[in-house]
Amino acid sequence: MADIARDDDVIEIAYPPRFEMGERVVSRSVVRNDGTYNGKDIGEVLVHKGEIGFVRSIGTFLQQFYIYAVEFADSGHRVGMRAKELCTLDHLPEDVLAQLAERLGEQATRLTTLR
Repeated sequence: MADIARDDDVIEIAYPPRFEMGERVVSRSVVRNDGTYNGKDIGEVLVHKGEIGFVRSIGTFLQQFYIYAVEFADSGHRVGMRAKELCTLDHLPEDVLAQLAERLGEQATRLTTLR
């Protein structure tokens, strides 16, 4: 088994989780199957950048990081993600939400109605 790289010296679990259960979040990057998602090929895209999801559970990894199980409605996938891969949609000012809605185009309606 390959060595697991700890890309961060910060112990996240020493602080409260950044997101809460049920919180709406958006993916900041594309997520591909690393071999841990059953039924999909390795390298297959599971989540697209900008896809909206909800935090369903919060766990830890390596006694260092929080892992957020995020359910993405569009793809139907539930994927474990780090905080740095996500951005909240529930705690943003209204003007920022409006700007995001303009950029998201088709997902703009979802952004405002899922609130």
